[in-house]
Amino acid sequence: MPQPDSIGKEQETINAVKAAATSGGVEEDLAASVTGSAILAEEKGALSAMTHYRWVICSLLFFATTINYVDRAVLGYLEPTLEHLFHWTKTEYGWVTSAFQFAYGIGFLFAGWFIDRIGTKKGFSIFVVLWSVAAMGHSLARNVVQLAWARGFLGLAESGNFPCAIKSVAEWFPKKERALATGIFNAGSNVGLTIAPLAVPFLALKYGWQSAFVFTGALGFIWLTAWLIFYRDLEKHPGVSASEKTYIRAGSEERAVALPWSVVLPSRQTWAFATGKLITDPAWWFLLFWLPPILHDRFHLDLKTFGLPLFIIYVVADVGSVAGGWLSGHLLGRRWSVNKARKTAMLVCALCVLPIVIAGVTPNKWVAVGVIALAAAAHQGWSANLFTLVSDMFPRRAVASVVGIGGLLGAFGGAAFQPLAGHWRDTTGSYELPLIVISCAYLISLLIIHLLVPRMDPAEFENV
Repeated sequence: MPQPDSIGKEQETINAVKAAATSGGVEEDLAASVTGSAILAEEKGALSAMTHYRWVICSLLFFATTINYVDRAVLGYLEPTLEHLFHWTKTEYGWVTSAFQFAYGIGFLFAGWFIDRIGTKKGFSIFVVLWSVAAMGHSLARNVVQLAWARGFLGLAESGNFPCAIKSVAEWFPKKERALATGIFNAGSNVGLTIAPLAVPFLALKYGWQSAFVFTGALGFIWLTAWLIFYRDLEKHPGVSASEKTYIRAGSEERAVALPWSVVLPSRQTWAFATGKLITDPAWWFLLFWLPPILHDRFHLDLKTFGLPLFIIYVVADVGSVAGGWLSGHLLGRRWSVNKARKTAMLVCALCVLPIVIAGVTPNKWVAVGVIALAAAAHQGWSANLFTLVSDMFPRRAVASVVGIGGLLGAFGGAAFQPLAGHWRDTTGSYELPLIVISCAYLISLLIIHLLVPRMDPAEFENV
């Protein structure tokens, strides 16, 4: 919309042209016309200047994901300490982490439905408040059962992060930038996991294990303040120019209807994404919750020595998140089809996970760290592209619900895998079997995705 000053200048120009026309002076008429054209051109250029506010939104999503992962990672770093305090077996630890994932899966399904109906800004705000309170509540646990309950509440609340973030990307980015934007905000998970091994040991050793939960949980309230200040609906945001709005909307026209689950569930596209989550999410959950125990059991690391190996792993994983999104975007820029670009990037990631089996047998700590870091980076690149498949194949108003369905299956898969991994560790004394399963998961998942959506055709819904 033109601003008041712009309207005033346009009116002055019109008056000048009329005056020149009335006087009959050719030179005056020409001068007035030229002046008017210059003013209008200047105003038009100012009004249509490209802003880049969408990257401010992306940064908010990045920091939310960072905090989300700091909160959920604290337990893993404290596992050796809490094992002595609560006297649990690895199988019992697996059940505690499974409580988080089971609740996360339930919440993930309803989170998408909830966000689609009340909007991204309000929905994200509610989820951040709830997960921050739940994270701080871990400090009150006095036994395994209480800790499992706290873990479950945290999982239920944290389920809102990715549906909110993916929906925000679909609303704020054109299709060609969505994989990159997803990779950037998803990199926040690795930044969170990089911060955690530095912050958690310091807090736990200096102020007690409870302080690690309290301090990290409180970060969510700081983020919430920034979110409420900077986030607005795209169409109403004063910081976004008309040119940027046009750029974002380009190629993204769609019907503004909320698709019910009964319509979304039968779609092959839904099950391609959901199956990918079911098979590969357990691998990431295993790395998230079991890396400190693995390093403790195999190489005798503890709170004082976790820092550097875990820092390296998650810095490399952070690079993988952005690189995976960049790779498919780069291939699209070379005129590859969306289908070929996304699946090629996912194949590269799947191949990079295969060497993780070495971590279960090598006596060298740094070899183990290297192959785990490569697998973590590959998973994050895979995840960036897998999430982007949803915005590639579905209308915007269905995105959060589809992501919720996939998240449900992914979390349930992880919930089942956690106690199983703990049981294998208790009975065999090693982590070889879960690492073998993880190494194969991505190639199997990609094959199933390709069979379900060989050309990645957009999902079609009739009478909705």
